Amino acid sequence: MNEATKLKWEGRWDQLKGKVKEQWGDLTDDDLDVTEGNWDQMVGRIKERTGQRAEDIERDLDSLY
Repeated sequence: MNEATKLKWEGRWDQLKGKVKEQWGDLTDDDLDVTEGNWDQMVGRIKERTGQRAEDIERDLDSLY
């Protein structure tokens, strides 16, 4: 994902937080609070919780956006 899209993601974090929780039910509110909408931290946290590949997570996050 390019830098401009990452910045937009971070700016719309509050709007997207619910969609992220729906997509990855294993994530807790604490997980989301820790990442604070940071793209790279979110990908890492989802990868840690689910074992998915980063490329797949990024594709799914991009589709939510």
